[in-house]
Amino acid sequence: MGRGIADITGEAAEGHGANYGRLDQVTHGIHLRQRSRAFIVVDRNSGKRVALVTTDAGSMYASVRQAVVRKLSEHYGTLYNDRNLLLGATHTHATPGGYADYNLYNIVTFGFHQKTFDALVDGIVESIDRAHADLSPGVISLGRGELFNASANRSRGAFEHDPQSDRAPFPNGIDPTTTVLRFDRAGAPVGAIDWFATHGTSLPGENGLISGDNKGYAAYHWEREVAGVDYRRGVPSFVAAFAQTNPGDLSPNLALKPGTGPTDDPFVNTRIIGTRQYEGARAVFDHPSETIGGDIDYRLSYVDMSSLVVKPEFTGDGREHTTCSATLGASFAAGSTEDGPGPEIFKEGVGNNPLIEIVTKARYVASPELRACQAPKDILLDTGALGFTAKILPIQLLRIGQLYIVSLPMEPTVVAGLRLRRRVASRLGVPQKNVIVAGYSNDYAGYLTSPEEYDQQDYEGGHTMYGRWQLPACEQELARIADDLKAGRASEPGPNPPDLSGSRQSYQPGVVMDAPPIGYAYGDVVSPPAERYTRGQQVRVEFAGAHPSNDLHRGGTYIEVQRQDGQSWLSVADDGDWSTKFHWARWGVAASSVVATWDIPDNTAPGTYRIVYRGDAKSLFGSITPIGGASRTFVVAP
Repeated sequence: MGRGIADITGEAAEGHGANYGRLDQVTHGIHLRQRSRAFIVVDRNSGKRVALVTTDAGSMYASVRQAVVRKLSEHYGTLYNDRNLLLGATHTHATPGGYADYNLYNIVTFGFHQKTFDALVDGIVESIDRAHADLSPGVISLGRGELFNASANRSRGAFEHDPQSDRAPFPNGIDPTTTVLRFDRAGAPVGAIDWFATHGTSLPGENGLISGDNKGYAAYHWEREVAGVDYRRGVPSFVAAFAQTNPGDLSPNLALKPGTGPTDDPFVNTRIIGTRQYEGARAVFDHPSETIGGDIDYRLSYVDMSSLVVKPEFTGDGREHTTCSATLGASFAAGSTEDGPGPEIFKEGVGNNPLIEIVTKARYVASPELRACQAPKDILLDTGALGFTAKILPIQLLRIGQLYIVSLPMEPTVVAGLRLRRRVASRLGVPQKNVIVAGYSNDYAGYLTSPEEYDQQDYEGGHTMYGRWQLPACEQELARIADDLKAGRASEPGPNPPDLSGSRQSYQPGVVMDAPPIGYAYGDVVSPPAERYTRGQQVRVEFAGAHPSNDLHRGGTYIEVQRQDGQSWLSVADDGDWSTKFHWARWGVAASSVVATWDIPDNTAPGTYRIVYRGDAKSLFGSITPIGGASRTFVVAP
């Protein structure tokens, strides 16, 4: 087994977030850097291997997967490929987008952002390279527990449409299961992967600071604050990935309003929900129930989800049905009122958008096939027909000993995840608890609701793009590759997804040039720190800076807190730490203000400190030059 971690942080200034679908969600700094965490597991007998990658990203897209596989092939040939590589996203909503090849996901980002894309791809490959270099014998253990205070069902009405047999395992409307793989080497723990279902929406759409949100904090806390990992130096002693499962209808906002619950401070909530996930995972990690043993194996098929015939054994009504070209409902435009509401003119539910309903009913009369597939959705946009979304999608099944991981590029709800696990476990003849559903993997294609939830047409149903029979279609295809895996035969690869890298368009101009503010030079301190602080106080320093997009400082930092140690300065924190915030703002036309804050932790050693800024300025002729500065010293008192 091997572990690796790398920086994938995108554009920290004027990068647009895609997951809330808001034009005004624009990055203006960093709270937590984005990371890619990779684990490779190899069967020493057969040589088969799988690579599990969890990224602090909003979504995973085919564009990224294709680029990663191409780069890996240059390094390793066919050793890591489409079939044995799982690329997952935590679905944090606090990171820049613009790295998809389909227009739907790039509308609010003003097209494709090459620098964010490159940071994501290069960082993922780097994390896999590091995991490969880290390969050595070890022991993997498996454990399970429950966590009840880190999620709430944000679509309870749709959930109540499901049969009692599906609701019975979830009396609180949530999936509380937390599943942990523990990695040990030479008798000591070196890593963990936790799967738990909750959305990455603790930070609301108004936030402009890059962050891995609650799962990013959970990983950061375990690695940095508990295990003492220094991300910028050396091989990490411990890597902790907090992966997604089936949180389609689950929110971390326990008060079911954006940015609220347990408190009214979104940053405090991010830390609380992240800490609860860490504590739930740690309790399982400390007492795993079984050791992983057995084969490594994998299957993957690409499926045309726009025209899939679904057999009666999967539809539930004894009849054959067909999926259809992707559409988005008016309920999609309404957004999730609990996490990220859309324009007020759109409403969730059937019949609540009368103008769109009138047009949709006329379309259903004209096309019984469309009605059979998409009703009762009020169709707002034909994204499939317009070429705005993918139709060929990956369906994957991985085996690590007795653990089976179902990965698919959708956001399954609690009940959708249950049905997928039941179906795969039944076909494999294994306990249901040994099957995990990993959503947000390998590509992205909206939500996955049960047919009964789909009928409610809440936000999740409106974003279930391929129609009412999408979940049965996924069950059918997963059953097929599960049968293949059990029988030891290859799965049909299916149609190749298109490579759209040659058609990318960007509508946002890049940095034209930088200029220092009038009266200042680059790196000058505009607002100095106080002379003395105590633990718990905040240090604030403003610098005359430059646009961060000139260089993303991947693997580095824009700001650093340093403590004096004789004639040397020791790094205490940087822009990847929870205690710091890096803020950027325009100052006039070409000048930039950079503000660094440091919330002094309670365990900070007394001494003399300073804050350092490192940036890069672009001249009118396009050359980029490193710049920087340091604050005056200040004392942190005992």
